[in-house]
Amino acid sequence: MKKFSTLRILHHHHSLLNLNLNLNPPFSVCFNFNFATVPQSHSFVVSYLVSTCGFSPESALSASRYLRFKSSQKPDSVLAFLSEHGFSVSQIHAVVKRESRILQCNPDKVLLPKFQFLRSKGASSADIIHMITAGPRFLLANLNSHIVPAYHLVRSFVDSDKQVITCLRRNISFIADSRVSPNVQLLLDNGVKRSSIGMMLSMWPSILCSHNLSHTICELKEMGFDTSKTTFAVAMMAKMTVNKAKWVDKVEVCKKWGWSEEHVLVAFKKHPHFMLSSREKIDAVFSFWVEVSGYSSLELVKYPVIIQLSLPKRIVPRSLVLRFLEKEGLRKKGASYGTPLLPTENAFLKKFVYGFEKHSSKLLKIYEKSMNEGNNREE
Repeated sequence: MKKFSTLRILHHHHSLLNLNLNLNPPFSVCFNFNFATVPQSHSFVVSYLVSTCGFSPESALSASRYLRFKSSQKPDSVLAFLSEHGFSVSQIHAVVKRESRILQCNPDKVLLPKFQFLRSKGASSADIIHMITAGPRFLLANLNSHIVPAYHLVRSFVDSDKQVITCLRRNISFIADSRVSPNVQLLLDNGVKRSSIGMMLSMWPSILCSHNLSHTICELKEMGFDTSKTTFAVAMMAKMTVNKAKWVDKVEVCKKWGWSEEHVLVAFKKHPHFMLSSREKIDAVFSFWVEVSGYSSLELVKYPVIIQLSLPKRIVPRSLVLRFLEKEGLRKKGASYGTPLLPTENAFLKKFVYGFEKHSSKLLKIYEKSMNEGNNREE
């Protein structure tokens, strides 16, 4: 393998070693770091990480505790390997900073087989670069005893290798996590359907790296969730990604607009996605719904999916159309304000715009003007 040279900047092995990293004043002062404090046994590693891999002296000293090499041959070969496989300088720096131990790997025996395995499953060079840059610890996992079995486990829950690669692009680190297999079994034992587990693996693989999955399962069961329903998987995602403080904050926003905690629970059970919306988004939807449109906040308990819809490009334009129809006496008294927001755009226009032929031109202008304003706000 060719010697890696494009990344090596100001790396003077012998002089740095002989001086015990007693670097010239400008360099030392620039980093505000006392190189004399670096142990002799770590001096080469520290100098290599700083000058070749873009580390700060402090982070290099910290990483050096886990690294043992006395020449640049092996780390240079690792950097060369990554460079030859299409990684940019910044990507190589990112990989090494996140998992510096790969500098001690044999590229041909440890790294290459993992690249070949991913390619054999349909991963492109761009896929591999993306995955490794995001989760370099994958390169340290044992291929035969860990990666291959974990891959086959994931593959058994999805339809194709392409879906597994998509999953790994989202979070390749999970495949090297020993908690995945027992957590999958835990879900199966609790009645979670294979299709729901496949959805978790494809969309939120980090869920399966949890150390307290059983606690979340019990909590959702106590709320009344059915583990055999797809909503259970979504609810699990919400409970595991929204921390307690943010969860309480979102509940308080709902209560500010007239909901009780029971209303929050009912809405969450109907559409768990709504608790994945930001506090600001939840507040903005309630504000428009109650203060601008004059609707009851309790209608959102029936249709919590509305909270996830785009305010400027869906909720507002459709509400303006409904307001015009109501003003003209063209809607039944007590008709729902929520259901018209749910259909596709074509279905909505057909029923609530073109369905009123006498007023369709005016209704379309109202709708399109609001949509254009919404597009401008989102630009």
